[in-house]
Formats: sequence, structure tokens, C-alpha cells
Amino acid sequence: MSVRKLFERELEDLKDQLVEMCRLTETMISMAITALVNRDRELGFSIAEMDKKVDEYEMQIEKQCMRILIKQQPVARDFRHVSTALKMITDIERFGDQASDIGELVYSMPGDKYIKKLNHTTEMGNLAIKMVRESVRSFIQSDIALADEVIALDDKMDELFDTIKNELVELIKKDSSNGDQAITLMMVAKYLERIGDHAVNVAEWTKYNETGVHKKI
Repeated sequence: MSVRKLFERELEDLKDQLVEMCRLTETMISMAITALVNRDRELGFSIAEMDKKVDEYEMQIEKQCMRILIKQQPVARDFRHVSTALKMITDIERFGDQASDIGELVYSMPGDKYIKKLNHTTEMGNLAIKMVRESVRSFIQSDIALADEVIALDDKMDELFDTIKNELVELIKKDSSNGDQAITLMMVAKYLERIGDHAVNVAEWTKYNETGVHKKI
């Protein structure tokens, strides 16, 4: 097998692992939202165990990137592709961390019932999953337009976060006993908002991979 063919095969293997890692984090975010809605403390607690697998993916992909860079000595365009993947895995790993953090919050959620409906929070969760999936897909498919769509979605994520924050502040003003749960729900929303930020980072790395210019939004 030629050196070029070997490089292309290793690059495809690398992309496959990125997709698998991303899918695992999508599952974790979905589980975190399900645990929140159903007040399923054990489900929330279980997400932390899955985060260990995400960390394993990160180390595995990092090692594979380094092997490719050392063994194949890729030309400039190929070097950028591998180095971009190396940078992206940090953000993808953070998807899992934030999902695990939400699961831990569900596990320790104060109160016997929710002080507000979770419509906006579940909307944030669904949006987070979409941004995660599409950001990685934009890299796999070398799709700058899709990367731009992900970046644009962050405005909606920020709007939802502000809506939740304002609602929770009003609930605390009306009754200070709402405070503990309101703070916890605020943290859930903040973690989802951070997932959106990391998805934007992945989309920005996609654009860098295609253009050679890293423009921080």
C-alpha cells in the first residue's frame, strides 16, 4: 500500500473515531435531559461512568493523531487536517464533561417537585444535541456552510439561557425558598449553554481546516 493510501485510511479511521466519540456525548446529553425531566437520580448518576469512555476516546484519538504526524509526515494541507482533529477532541471531551455535570446536579437536585416547567431547558438540551452533532458533521464532511449554521444557532442557545435565568430570578424574588432549586436549574442551563459554546469552537475549527484561517467568533 502506498504511503498516500495508508495516510488516507488512517485519516478515515480517525474520522470514524471522532464520530463515535461525538455520538457517545450526544447520548449522554440526551440521558441528562431525560434524567432531569423524570427526576431520575440514578440515571443522572450513571452518566459520570460513561464520561470515562469519552476520556478514553480522547486519549486514543490523541495518540492516533500523534502517530500520523510522526510516521506519515503529512504535507501542509494534511497536517492541518490532523492537527485540527487534535484540537477538536478537547471540545468534544467537554461535551461529555458538561453532560456528566448535569447528571450530578440531577442526582443532588433539591426539592420534591420542580418550581417551574422545564420547557425551555429541554429545548436547550435538544438544541445542544443538534449543535454537537452538526458541528462534528461539518468537520467530517468539510462543510463550511454547515459550520456557519452551527455558529448561528448559538444565538438561540443564548436567548434560551437568558429566558431561563430571568424566570428563575423572578421565582426567587417571589419566594426565597425557591432559591436552592433555582440555582441548581440555573447551573443546568449554564452547562447546556457551555455545550453550545464548545460546539461553536468545533465549527470554527472546521472553518480553519478548510481555509487555514482561525477566526474566533
